[in-house]
Amino acid sequence: MIIPCIDLQGGKAVQLVRGRRRALAVDDVLGLLDRFRDYPVLHVIDLDAAMRTGSNARWIQRLCRSAKREVRVGGGIRTVARAAKVLSWGAKKIIIGSAAFREGKVDREFLSALAKRVGKQQVLVAIDTEGGRIVVRGWREKLKLRPAEVIPNLEPYCGGFLSTFVDNEGTMKGTDLRWFRQLHDVTKLPITAAGGIRTMREVNALERAGMDAAVGMAIYTGVLASDKTGLGRKRKNRA
Repeated sequence: MIIPCIDLQGGKAVQLVRGRRRALAVDDVLGLLDRFRDYPVLHVIDLDAAMRTGSNARWIQRLCRSAKREVRVGGGIRTVARAAKVLSWGAKKIIIGSAAFREGKVDREFLSALAKRVGKQQVLVAIDTEGGRIVVRGWREKLKLRPAEVIPNLEPYCGGFLSTFVDNEGTMKGTDLRWFRQLHDVTKLPITAAGGIRTMREVNALERAGMDAAVGMAIYTGVLASDKTGLGRKRKNRA
């Protein structure tokens, strides 16, 4: 399944290269709901909240209430209370990134409290990696941890994972399918793959391996839509 990404920064939907350089911006955020109407799931990420530079809460509330489909929200969710509030807006799942780790280790206390309050099935943990190691704080801080080491410790507190291959995020260079297959082998929970995905060949390969594909740049630029390997058929069947 393809999951379009709506990354919010300064009230706009943006696409960043490796989480740093802005490559494009869309002013009509709500208009994306119509543009992505054939997709049953959306990812909405508050980049400003993730980097502690602001908030796009107003837009997230409007997207959740208007989407009429499953919306998963992440970015800056650092407390149990905040997680519960985002879910109250209509989000189906919340995505926890930096808050899942404390002092370079899995924050079991926070994750346990979160799962108890909102239910583990509504929690996705973001396992974002660069150079093979987990990155947090808007991808600015690199931990010593590697995904395969921590995924088993995270499983009791969540219903799945969102893993971004930051090395290729926004570059349109394609992703690392071998990397995602390795991650898939260490957990029985579902993984949504992201980072550089640009063709239906990659989407189909991930689906065969049991993973969904969260896609940003390739959809916004129309590259994936022009792929002749079956995008239209895939969208229709998933709607």
